Amino acid sequence: MNSADLQKLAEHTRSMREVGVALLLASGFLALFLFTPLGPKEVPAPVVVAPAIPDAFAKISIDAKAAVVYDVTTKQILYAKNDNAQLPLASLTKLLTVYAALAELSPTTPITIPTDATRLDGPHVFNAGQTFALNDLARLTLTASLNDGAAAIAEAVAERQNLSQSDMLAGAASSLGLSQTYAVNGSGLDVNTAISGGYGSARDLAILAGELVQQAPDIAAATTENFAQAMSLGGTSFTVKNTDPMVGIISRLLLSKTGYTDLAGGNLALVFDAGIGHPIAVVVLGSSQKARFTDGSALVSATLAHFAGVASL
Repeated sequence: MNSADLQKLAEHTRSMREVGVALLLASGFLALFLFTPLGPKEVPAPVVVAPAIPDAFAKISIDAKAAVVYDVTTKQILYAKNDNAQLPLASLTKLLTVYAALAELSPTTPITIPTDATRLDGPHVFNAGQTFALNDLARLTLTASLNDGAAAIAEAVAERQNLSQSDMLAGAASSLGLSQTYAVNGSGLDVNTAISGGYGSARDLAILAGELVQQAPDIAAATTENFAQAMSLGGTSFTVKNTDPMVGIISRLLLSKTGYTDLAGGNLALVFDAGIGHPIAVVVLGSSQKARFTDGSALVSATLAHFAGVASL
């Protein structure tokens, strides 16, 4: 091989070496690009699972055909069983009668007991012609569920409005948006073996009871005592016993009203304070004469457990 060939071979070898170095450097840069993270490594946030809130009403078992627990402040339903079913109200109708009267008359309006009111089935305590201030008659009537007092109040309001009692009571129900509620008379007494004196839903009655507590707290408060007292405008003193035996048991009770007829079965409406200024209405419809109280007590206990965040107390 002559000198010219040796020179060409050397130049070729040098060129190949330079190409190899270039390829090696390019491979290094490529690897550096591929395996170097572009930014800080992301760490997935931990998954936080909130503890389940116990359902305080989950194991509630009541005899009533319908019931509701209604938050008067937030207007939320905390518990419901057939709460929109229209059922006989019995003496819970008296809540509507008193509400209608207070919406139309002054609390001091004199109400005279008419003769026909004294002929109604009991409970009744008045004589025809006796006169009371509306607020006093309402306290006695609701506490002892007096049919003569309710009839006198309903008749006075209907006469003032120049309406029948049923139309007057329908107007009061409509003003509160009580779509399932209407009454034939002010007492709630059964008209006959097939027709009740008043009908409504548990939801409607909860709204009504809550409204009555807000509009007439003094009258409502009388229903939470074992006895109510008042004096007629003629100077006769009356003391009547509460029809609800639980009034001394439930704490912070704001209103209590019982009802019972053959058609209705056992009914109960309660409003109690679950906190400071937090009224809760509990209504039971279509229970038995005895079980309405155990039903109501169970729902009150479950409500207190609900606000305590526990399954039961």
